[in-house]
Amino acid sequence: MARDIPHINLHDFHSQDTQKREAFIKTLGDGLLEFGFLTVEGHGIDPAVTEGTYDAFQSFFAMDEETKKQYAGIRGGARGYTPFGQEHAKDNPYPDLKEFWHVGQTPPADHPLSKVYPANVWPKEIERMEETVLKLYKALENCASTMLCALEEYFKLPQGTFSSMMQNGNSILRAIHYPPLPAAPPAGSVRAAAHEDINLITLLSESKGSGLEILTHEGQWLAVDALEGDIVVDSGDMLSRVTNGIVPATTHRVVNPEGSKNTSRYSIPFFVHPYPECDLSVLPHFVTEDRPAQFTSITAQGFLDQRLREIGLLKD
Repeated sequence: MARDIPHINLHDFHSQDTQKREAFIKTLGDGLLEFGFLTVEGHGIDPAVTEGTYDAFQSFFAMDEETKKQYAGIRGGARGYTPFGQEHAKDNPYPDLKEFWHVGQTPPADHPLSKVYPANVWPKEIERMEETVLKLYKALENCASTMLCALEEYFKLPQGTFSSMMQNGNSILRAIHYPPLPAAPPAGSVRAAAHEDINLITLLSESKGSGLEILTHEGQWLAVDALEGDIVVDSGDMLSRVTNGIVPATTHRVVNPEGSKNTSRYSIPFFVHPYPECDLSVLPHFVTEDRPAQFTSITAQGFLDQRLREIGLLKD
């Protein structure tokens, strides 16, 4: 039987219609528990901002390697450019066939975290890139906060249980370019090997090209293709930790293209991270006598650094 991930409309969460609102919350929670993935419309993000961000990064990735590498080298790839083949999935030695760029949080100058987070860098070759990209960053951040508030209601948790974790959080907007593959791709490598996201949740703005697949509970790979304008939402390892594994961090991958599909693929996921000192201990709500806490205590920064080492972006 054909299956597909659930689809929700964010307008329903703000609706005065109680039934619509409750149906949204239930579909969101049930969908994350069953699949760890959903598609979302009605998020209110201006399509021109999304398209402008894609256009800017496509222009950047089309530049020569020497130019692009001027913007590389920040610790752990936290900001700016990471060249092709530098990242690999956890427990997989083969490099992913992609290059990418990171944009991060920009706290006010008087905020303590302004001295913790590295400054964003911007390619001087592309006009007005900063303005457009930061608009998308903030729009996705607002959308993510709403999704986490709805998830709090699903689990009947106090307001702010999840959403407060991401306030001034170390969230990352990643622009990815998967170039066309040579006739004989590197042995063992794919565009993005099977992995789970590190963070709380991820919001993926309508990727430009197919190839994304998720691993279902039945062990089957299921293709995920969002309609134009939709956002794909998935849950990550940090949310799985604090919910004691109740919400899964679903394994997913981007497979290599074949035939006429062997063209560039672009993707802009927004990785929602907590603030660095956020405690990722299992929340008491998710601990029972039959289900004791499965994870030890760790801060968000400690977990992030651990995982960055495991995927090759942070060297000791």
